[in-house]
Amino acid sequence: MNKKDESLMLTLADQIGAHKKILVGFSGGLDSTVLLHLLVRLRQQFSGSCGGEQNSVTLRAMHIHHGLNVKADEWVAHCRQICADWQVDFRVENVILDSRKKGIEAAARDARYQAFKHELQQGEVLLTAQHLDDQAETFLLALKRGSGPAGLSSMPSSMSFSGTTLIRPLLNISRAELECYAQVHGLKWIEDDSNQDDRYDRNFLRLNVMPLLNQRWPHFSQAVSRSADLCGEQEQLLDELLEELLNALITSEGAMAISPLATFSEAKRNALLRRWLNRYGVKMPAREQLQRIWSEVALARRDAEPRFRLGLLDIRRYRQQLWLVPQHQPLTGVVIEWDTENELQLPDGLGVLLLSEDKGAERDAVNIRAPRDNEQVTIRFGIQANISIVGRQHSRHSKKLWQEFGVAPWLRERTPLLYYDDKLIAALSVFVTKEGQCLADDRQCSVLWQKF
Repeated sequence: MNKKDESLMLTLADQIGAHKKILVGFSGGLDSTVLLHLLVRLRQQFSGSCGGEQNSVTLRAMHIHHGLNVKADEWVAHCRQICADWQVDFRVENVILDSRKKGIEAAARDARYQAFKHELQQGEVLLTAQHLDDQAETFLLALKRGSGPAGLSSMPSSMSFSGTTLIRPLLNISRAELECYAQVHGLKWIEDDSNQDDRYDRNFLRLNVMPLLNQRWPHFSQAVSRSADLCGEQEQLLDELLEELLNALITSEGAMAISPLATFSEAKRNALLRRWLNRYGVKMPAREQLQRIWSEVALARRDAEPRFRLGLLDIRRYRQQLWLVPQHQPLTGVVIEWDTENELQLPDGLGVLLLSEDKGAERDAVNIRAPRDNEQVTIRFGIQANISIVGRQHSRHSKKLWQEFGVAPWLRERTPLLYYDDKLIAALSVFVTKEGQCLADDRQCSVLWQKF
């Protein structure tokens, strides 16, 4: 083994550490082919030195079929053959891309990582083949977007991912070094012709910008990588310094208290908001978006119900807290007939309803009068009316009742309303109306809302 090979193997072994189960993202291109070849050699080396199945490395490769290239099926066949030759378990996942919101590059990346999440087994780590030049391109793309230190820290060599770890062991290795290794070992790899299309931002940098920068400054990529590492260190330091305060500001339900944030400088407030969003897996907003979240949501007039759309989530204000709320289909006006002999599947993932003749059969069940033989039972959503509820002498408007019972605005139209004919009987899990109370001549029943 020559010195360069030995250095690569040592770097790989150090990155992997004690992990024994490995899933490799295998496109069949130069980078992932070199990574898989190194792992196969490391598996042989490890088995030979340690011996026994207990200490062996389990290696699997996964190819993502995007369906974007006419040669995509040929690439699958190539990858399958390589894995057969190297005795690596091989998986293919076909994905469908939705590029309407993010563009084709981002959609393809998201689809890949979603597929990896579904495939990863218990105790298995994911290895991907991004290298030094990829890191420099990622840094420049973040710079183009106006990203702060979090974005400029680019790709970490190791990070938490779907309950396990994502490792990028080649981040300090240049593409030129990988190509040299592949040629020395006679490796064959796929050349994706779409990589020559400089309409895509990353390709534009790779084809037109990076060669000039590297020609002028031969160690440009290494310098960029160091800058990315330094940005990452700064972010890690801020994470540590702000963690205790962040925990104090976030409620048990994941909301963020507004009043303390108002006492901080804009820089400190933005840093806390970014870490709150990151904790729940939200893509980092731009600085302008953070300013709008604060001015349009947190500082909106007291009687407003503000919202700010961020990707697939809404940021909303309730009880002087900021909340992250999934975007749901509107349900106001929906009417569903219910044969109470059977459970009822609610729309938009709200769960199921069960009616039982046993009072309080479940702890969270709502006890009401049973429907009479001539009454039609329906479930509806959304109400604006005066309502008389059990235990109250006077009626109150629905909005006041929702506020009194602490039901957030976005949950009000998602709370199932039980009707007998056109009489409101109960807002499930919230209140029972006087029409729904059980009198002497009525049969009693309970309704259980099993939420997903």
